[in-house]
Amino acid sequence: MSDDAATLGRLIDFLAQHPAVADKASIHRAYAPAQALAGEVRVGDDCAAIADGDGWLLFAAEGMLESFVAEDPWFAGYSAVMVNLSDVAAMGGWPLAIVDVLWTPGLERSAPIWDGMTAASRAYGVPIVGGHTTIARGDSSFLAAAVLGRARKLITSFDAKPGDDLLVAIDLRGSWRGDKPFWNASVGAPPERLRCDLQLLPALAANGWCRAGKDISNGGIAGTLAMLMHCSQVGAELWLDQLPRPTDADLTRWLMAFPSFGFLLSVAPENSPHAIAHFAASDIHCARVGRVTAPPSLVLGYGTARAELSAAGGSRLRTTSP
Repeated sequence: MSDDAATLGRLIDFLAQHPAVADKASIHRAYAPAQALAGEVRVGDDCAAIADGDGWLLFAAEGMLESFVAEDPWFAGYSAVMVNLSDVAAMGGWPLAIVDVLWTPGLERSAPIWDGMTAASRAYGVPIVGGHTTIARGDSSFLAAAVLGRARKLITSFDAKPGDDLLVAIDLRGSWRGDKPFWNASVGAPPERLRCDLQLLPALAANGWCRAGKDISNGGIAGTLAMLMHCSQVGAELWLDQLPRPTDADLTRWLMAFPSFGFLLSVAPENSPHAIAHFAASDIHCARVGRVTAPPSLVLGYGTARAELSAAGGSRLRTTSP
């Protein structure tokens, strides 16, 4: 077995056994009950896109893990705002307002959460306009938030086509949040930069340079790609050695990174140079990391090695030309 095949085999084993990847690959089962209730709104995107005049209202929500809120309440509050704004950007839109939903044993216990939400609201210039608070029995706090946004032209999860390039755009100007998978390029960054960076996605949509996309979330790049494949009913080939990453970041850890600014995009090949240059102009790393295929399978690559993942999480390794 070649060195490339051995490396890919180790990465495949890691991804196949990671519960966050499995959760994302099967997440359509979680939202299946909503599909019968959603009317003309397609379920599976980063936001619900509701036709409104000559554009779209975008509506999304995010819940923070109980352990996350307990261990890092300030960053959980910050993230509750930040990840919702990323969902709106992934759809080619811009945010209008946030609301929060908070359960807490006492208002004093929720102060660090509110400090984090306040910091994010001010940094991104998006108001928190209300929500719901419950003073609950017990010792745990729980947090969720929802966002309302608007788009003129959508980037959806349903329009990837065989033959498209897969691009990853990610802000590498950050650092890990302790031992967690969070790649934080947001806290401490200039607010003007944060706001301008989120505008890159609506501009990409307006120029017609992106056919489909999602923000990279829990489950990393492989889990995010699995969700895109399901919505668009396509396959994909992803070249793990081509992913933009910090020079000192271990690839295994990076595959599970949840970046503050990271997007997976399906782009017609003739538009890839435009999209890459669009992000590069704002110092966002963007690279071609694979392609969309017709067969409904996910093939991972490293160097000259390729591995096709089976539905059961197994793989068949083979060596191919670079």
